[in-house]
Amino acid sequence: MTALQKSTVLTQAWQAWIQENLARQCSTDSLVEAMVRDNFDAKFARASVEAVLQGLSAQSGTSMTSDALNECAVNYVDESPRIQRVGNGISTSDRLVRITLWMECPCIVVLDDFMSSEECDRLVEMSKAKLSRSTTVNPATGQLDVIDARSSTGTYFAVCENEFVATLDRRIAEVMHWPMENGEGIQILRYENGGEYKPHFDYFEPTHSGSQTHLAKGGQRVSTLVMYLSDVPEGGETHFPDLHLGVTPRKGRAVYFEYCNSLGQVDPRSLHAGLPVTQGVKWIATKWMRQHRYG
Repeated sequence: MTALQKSTVLTQAWQAWIQENLARQCSTDSLVEAMVRDNFDAKFARASVEAVLQGLSAQSGTSMTSDALNECAVNYVDESPRIQRVGNGISTSDRLVRITLWMECPCIVVLDDFMSSEECDRLVEMSKAKLSRSTTVNPATGQLDVIDARSSTGTYFAVCENEFVATLDRRIAEVMHWPMENGEGIQILRYENGGEYKPHFDYFEPTHSGSQTHLAKGGQRVSTLVMYLSDVPEGGETHFPDLHLGVTPRKGRAVYFEYCNSLGQVDPRSLHAGLPVTQGVKWIATKWMRQHRYG
């Protein structure tokens, strides 16, 4: 690292160092100064110390105000990605998955050959008979509502519902590098011509009263894997508007992204949308991982 390249990634070792020194009653300013001397970006260093301090307060039972939670989101601390790569791929129990795009801050990874064409077709056929209109979480009540911003039909499979789904759940957990029991069931979505999902977050907004019911079932969502089960001739990209990044649907491809760190902060850069399908039909499968065992 040259003198011009200031660090903006908080490793687990640095996080532990901050926690240890806060416990020793070291001041925020002294920790920031030490990190700056070690080539950290000054603004990032202060945000990191304050975020760890807030995280410790939350763990000790002290309530965090809405302002503090919002500040925590603004000052999101990047950490090393959970997902683990070996060269340009990820080797699972039954498949070698290829990495075709790797971004660390924020963590977004595009994976090809995640599923075979036959596996995609089988999952689609298993889903067709039980599709219903997709819902979203009402931020005020926590109830699941049908809204115009999400024009898809869908269904889901319980974790390890059958042998085939268990194979996929195991592969997904290995790629996402997170315990299988922390995952929600695989959700299937079908978007017809014109179908879309306007920009949204996958995490539950901590300041919304309706989020509390969902956060009680395993904590915050930490990462998402979107698996494309069909080719789409035109449209249907997974779009990250703040990053000017679009992922084109391709049968067997998947896109992975993270948005909750070990401090419990959520990353607003994970804002994403399913752009309108302008030709063909888009089928996707989605897996969300939680902080803890789900259920």
